[in-house]
Amino acid sequence: MSNKLVLVLNCGSSSLKFAVIDALTGDDQISGLAECFGLEDSRIKWKVNGQKSEASLGAFTAHREAVEYIVNDILGAHPEIAAEIQAVGHRVVHGGEKFTRSVVIDETVIQGIEDCATLAPLHNPAHLIGIRAAQASFPALPQVAVFDTAFHQTMPEKAYIYALPYKLYRENAIRRYGMHGTSHLFISREAAAALGKDEADTNIICAHLGNGASVTAIKGGKSVDTSMGLTPLEGLVMGTRCGDVDPSVIFHLVNRLGYTLDEVESVLNKQSGLLGISELTNDCRGIEEGFEQGHKGATLALEIFCYRLAKYIASYTVPLERLDAVVFTGGIGENSDLIREKVLNSLAIFNFNVDKERNAAARFGNGGQITTDEGTVAMVIPTNEEWVIAQDAIELIK
Repeated sequence: MSNKLVLVLNCGSSSLKFAVIDALTGDDQISGLAECFGLEDSRIKWKVNGQKSEASLGAFTAHREAVEYIVNDILGAHPEIAAEIQAVGHRVVHGGEKFTRSVVIDETVIQGIEDCATLAPLHNPAHLIGIRAAQASFPALPQVAVFDTAFHQTMPEKAYIYALPYKLYRENAIRRYGMHGTSHLFISREAAAALGKDEADTNIICAHLGNGASVTAIKGGKSVDTSMGLTPLEGLVMGTRCGDVDPSVIFHLVNRLGYTLDEVESVLNKQSGLLGISELTNDCRGIEEGFEQGHKGATLALEIFCYRLAKYIASYTVPLERLDAVVFTGGIGENSDLIREKVLNSLAIFNFNVDKERNAAARFGNGGQITTDEGTVAMVIPTNEEWVIAQDAIELIK
């Protein structure tokens, strides 16, 4: 069979991204998004070979109903595609230290994902619902879990151990894990190819920038440091997450200002970042519009976002020893020429020279080098996590 089709499911807390991917070519036969679960305007949008469709799902829709709709209504209308699906691949945010690579799902794996749920409470429970729904809908197909944290399991101890009492790591596995590993893995492979180098001889810094954002130092194709930590809260400024903050802020909010711990968690995860600083929006497009219009909060949010990102990139030259390129990816990284230029201009000490025409052209699905031919390379590479998931799924079921 020429096609190696995999149904890829990425379950968020109130949404589900899906695609039917050819693991050999990376082409998607079907792709879509079901969102706003539990709300009146819950809906699903999808494309089949480029043709767009949309439908309402109803107020009580959740992951299981969305998977059933995908199976019965979308795949049901395209039996020629459904018949060639070889496996179901699931993105799982947190695998702790238990999962260092992708695995075929059984009850032991499900228990392991559940055990890691406290480290990703918004994500792992949703993944488990999606896995159970897919098992019910595709009882004959193997199911594969691909973990965001797995790629970062190559980090050395000096990069992932916190300066806390060591027994907290030994007894409770409290350490830096990192996220977006599937994206960083894909970018490391693509960057090596773009640079004309072997992966084992390629050193890059990858900035995956979206509503969640992280930076990873990749040496010889392996993660050696990353900005997200025990949970996705640590590191960069994000859409609604604060990133790095003095831990004493928590005690001040609780002991001096009367916040409950639940309120503090909400502040740090849902009310901070671009939204909290700008008091306008968590959407980077809205922040950039505000910046262009002279909105003070949006301008400050943009400046802090770029400054923090540039500091992280600069610091990650330390474990690499040699820097071949900085790569931008993710929704913001692939589309915001403004942010890329601001960040690289802040890194002039590393001899980045932004080419404005190249930078402007590398948007909306287009990648490529965005610096001049003289100096250090920076480039844009559109990520494709779904393709990595499909490749791993096919590899595991051979």
